[in-house]
Amino acid sequence: MVDIENTTTTGQALNYSGVYNFYENLVYDFISTELISQYEGNHDDFFKDVACYALTRLPSRYFRHEIDMAYYLTPVERGEMIALVKKEVLKAAEFIDSHKDARRSE
Repeated sequence: MVDIENTTTTGQALNYSGVYNFYENLVYDFISTELISQYEGNHDDFFKDVACYALTRLPSRYFRHEIDMAYYLTPVERGEMIALVKKEVLKAAEFIDSHKDARRSE
């Protein structure tokens, strides 16, 4: 496995911590603003599981600077991305919720 914090090229360390997946923020925002109220009483781990499950089913859209996404993303594309996030997060929440009792018994 490559240590991404200490990868070197021509003697200089590379740091990839400035590379982000745009879908992550969309998922986290939707969970925080919409989903928590629908699944009150669930522990933080439930919402983290939902985020992980949803993110594995969404495409990746990487960027380095927020301005990159603002400049290159059309309003139509952003709307499609938000709709897809809502769909996948809701499906993930239903799945995790229906399987949480099975996880407790393990």
